[in-house]
Amino acid sequence: MQENSPSEEPSPLVSASGKSESIESSGQTPHRWRSRIFGLGPRVRREAKRAGLLISPASLWLLLFFLIPLCIMLVYSFCQRSTYGGVVWNFTVSNYLKALNPIYLKPIVRSFWLAIVNTVICLLIGYPMAYYISRRPAEVKSVLLLLIILPFWTNFLVRTYAWMVILREGGLVNVILMKSGLIEEPLKLLFTKKAVIIGLVYGYLPFMILPLYASIEKVNPALLEAAYDLGANPFQTFSRVMVPLTLPGIIAGSILVFIPTLGAFVTPDLLGGAKEMMIGNLIQNQYLKVRNWPFGSALSFMLLNIVLALLFFYIRFGNTEENV
Repeated sequence: MQENSPSEEPSPLVSASGKSESIESSGQTPHRWRSRIFGLGPRVRREAKRAGLLISPASLWLLLFFLIPLCIMLVYSFCQRSTYGGVVWNFTVSNYLKALNPIYLKPIVRSFWLAIVNTVICLLIGYPMAYYISRRPAEVKSVLLLLIILPFWTNFLVRTYAWMVILREGGLVNVILMKSGLIEEPLKLLFTKKAVIIGLVYGYLPFMILPLYASIEKVNPALLEAAYDLGANPFQTFSRVMVPLTLPGIIAGSILVFIPTLGAFVTPDLLGGAKEMMIGNLIQNQYLKVRNWPFGSALSFMLLNIVLALLFFYIRFGNTEENV
């Protein structure tokens, strides 16, 4: 008698009574057996419907107030400006080429420069602060973190106006310096590049501290002690142990500071006195003053592409600890 090959043997299944039975003898297909045993089909469909109902309000909101306006702005960026500020539906790429004009290129370059400077300053200030907070007791951590996020309870515009009062010629800084005898005449602080940098650092420093704190807190102090035991000095311990372990927080904090600084327009407008125009101020002027909506749309999409590239960089290199 010829034996059946292993490929021809029916796959046995154990029933609830403990008896072995094959799929063929039961008269059900493998797919039905999997659905019967694990119940994946109906459960997955129910969870998918539930998830769809939960995300539908947010999806509808993003579709109406984000995606559709974004598509309209994209169409506008390839149109022309009419004589009186309207839109002429003639396809052109001149709006994107116009951004390369030195007149408009200068605010773009200044935006990148100020964003880089602000990010570096926030990193130099935020890293020691985040390290100090992470090494405090739990009750002290809560108080310090509350102080970090406390400025967010006040509107950003109001806080910027407060800096105008502090930095003006009769403001708090000049009054303290003059009464202490360090200066004889008030310093010109307001409406300068220094005032813009001060306002940007103040406004976006918490965005650097919080991601750094989350990364530093995860570092095991025993790793630092092991580095010291192996003969590393403080600089080597920081550069070879601490920085690589907290690199995701550094990247996240840098992007969270760099992106809003790049598009900032309130701080340069108020503290810079419209002398330090950035790309955000340029876009604002094109929409509200010049009424050149096609060119403003083109500048907005250029800025959007830069932001998306930075976010992609963060997702690719800074969002997973396995990449460190």
